[in-house]
Amino acid sequence: MTTSPPGIALCCTDSDLSALLHEDVPFGDLTTNSLDLAGRPAEASFAARGPMVVCGIEEAARMFQLCGATAQVVVPSGGLAAAGDILLTAQGEAGDVLMAWKTAQTLAEALSGIASAARRIVDALHDAGHDIPLACTRKNFPGTRALSAKAVRAGGAVMHRLGLSETLLVFPEHRVFIDPAAQADAISRLRRRQPEKRVVVEVGSAEEAIAMAQAGADVLQLERFSPAQLSELRASLWALGLKPLLAPAGGVTLANAVDYARAGADFLVSSAPYFAAPADIRVRIQPQAT
Repeated sequence: MTTSPPGIALCCTDSDLSALLHEDVPFGDLTTNSLDLAGRPAEASFAARGPMVVCGIEEAARMFQLCGATAQVVVPSGGLAAAGDILLTAQGEAGDVLMAWKTAQTLAEALSGIASAARRIVDALHDAGHDIPLACTRKNFPGTRALSAKAVRAGGAVMHRLGLSETLLVFPEHRVFIDPAAQADAISRLRRRQPEKRVVVEVGSAEEAIAMAQAGADVLQLERFSPAQLSELRASLWALGLKPLLAPAGGVTLANAVDYARAGADFLVSSAPYFAAPADIRVRIQPQAT
């Protein structure tokens, strides 16, 4: 198993977290207030129901604090938890604790699910002797980029790209506007205008891959290539004296990650962790002991 990254800091502003809380409690907690429970002293704990890579606990704790309670992180993001391990504790008035707990739990479960799924792929690669990165795409649910990036990092993976503003990735949807005879000129233009950036080109066939490598691409993102097709392409490129980095993308999962690594991939591009099942976190809320 790979080593856990150190604790990862809070990645949301108070405004972001308050908006999530407001969505769930826009006009107060009708049940708690109607039962006259709001002022009772209460305590809460979050515990792992099964093994997981923890993520989002800092945000969960901050939600309790924003509602007026106190909270303590026990296992930080990036930490490994076994079944029964306490992840977070909180204390305060029942109205404050009950206001925060469900949104906090749901967020931590979702992010821990992503982190755990990423870690399973990273560990599979490591255990098979392949020291190549897992790069997760920007195909997270819109509006969750910062949280998704935190979960990816907690799981030991890296972000493929955070958005359109910091990397050069030429898709076929770009190339349809460029004359086929001018592809090499287009890549040269990218190099002149963004000299510190690598040029990544997504391709869908071996013929496209060889053409883009000859045009000067640094990285070929191989859309829906099988491991066997990747291996064949790598041999063809090397025979031509071309050695761009090869990154399979589209359909890369835990089931085939090691196969791609064995085929000669330099790194893997995947969205799979974002669609993993949430982790299961047990919440206990009770009157605070006096």
